[in-house]
Amino acid sequence: MLTLTVSGMTCGGCIKAITRALQVQDPAATVKADLASQTVEVQSSLSPELTRQIIGDAGFPVID
Repeated sequence: MLTLTVSGMTCGGCIKAITRALQVQDPAATVKADLASQTVEVQSSLSPELTRQIIGDAGFPVID
C-alpha cells in the first residue's frame, strides 16, 4: 500500500477521478482517500513512480 499527500481533492468526484485514472493501468487498483488530510492510500501493482505520475496527470499534484 502506498500513502500519498495529494493537492486539490475537494469531493468524492475527485476521488473517483483518481481511481478511474489508476484503474486504466491497473483494473484491480483501489483507492482510499481522506479529503480532510488530502491523503490517498493506493493498493496497486503499479510502481510508486507511475502511481504518482498518473495521479498528477489526472490533475491532482502529488506533494510527497
